[in-house]
Amino acid sequence: MQIAFLGSGEFGIPCLEALVRSEHRIDLVVTQPARSAGRGRMVTCTAVAQWAQANDIVLIEAHDVNASQIVRQIASREPDVIVVIAFGQKIGNELIGLASKGAINVHASLLPKYRGAAPINWAIVNSERETGISIITLAEKMDAGDIIAQCSTTIGPNETAGELHDRLAQMSGPLLIESLDKIADGTAIYARQDHSQATLAPKLKKSDGYLDFNEPADVLRRKILGFWPWPGASANYLSRSTGKTTRVTIAMADVVDCTNPANLPAGTFDSQLNVICGRNALKITKIKPDGSKLMSFRAFANGRATQPGDMFVKISEE
Repeated sequence: MQIAFLGSGEFGIPCLEALVRSEHRIDLVVTQPARSAGRGRMVTCTAVAQWAQANDIVLIEAHDVNASQIVRQIASREPDVIVVIAFGQKIGNELIGLASKGAINVHASLLPKYRGAAPINWAIVNSERETGISIITLAEKMDAGDIIAQCSTTIGPNETAGELHDRLAQMSGPLLIESLDKIADGTAIYARQDHSQATLAPKLKKSDGYLDFNEPADVLRRKILGFWPWPGASANYLSRSTGKTTRVTIAMADVVDCTNPANLPAGTFDSQLNVICGRNALKITKIKPDGSKLMSFRAFANGRATQPGDMFVKISEE
């Protein structure tokens, strides 16, 4: 079948590679325009654009994929199926109905759970034990289309969102090809979602990662895992001896069962340099100071002469 691929993020790359190896043909790639990114604000193409250019695939960078000119360009390729993965724009009804065999989406959750932009992150933050991939038809309502195929996987106890993202991306390719094969030969089964069981996974904001150490240690640990590498579980480190503040992102930590007999304020380092939380404490193992590389907490603490009484302070909303 002729495939028009709409995507922007790295999550879609394994599916593109799987499509190249399959009997189907990628006839067109549509992605978001290049944007400035990073500290140097360099203009950078999306991961999907870079892949399309490297593989000599016709590419459209669309500010608005539903604009009539873009719709006409896609229609001119006469796609059998439109495949949408991590595109970043809402797909309108005209595009949904354009391809002769429909439009489908690869979504990183076991729908109807975790509809939205950040299903991987929120599954970890909410302490889910299992997640997976869903292949669905596109619908007017976000992530509410019929399910064509699903596969599941266990979330590792120490798995970060970044690690789970990469695993799910690799799982997506074979499931997408299997689904396309069934669509091609007319054997695909379309199952309606139970909309009463739907939950949301809203787009992440930088402030979602601002840690409040009044929360229990196990809740904070899930945020540390679920928000790595972005937006990052962040706080301000305050040195009691110097009064200096350093913004940090905590990348790894373990929960320590403990009481707080000295009634230390939440966020304070105790005598073992564990961080007092609303319940129990966190033993920080990996940390990234703002503007520096990821390092062990021991290296961080040695460099700043960290001592009991130093604190992590919640970052104010910006």
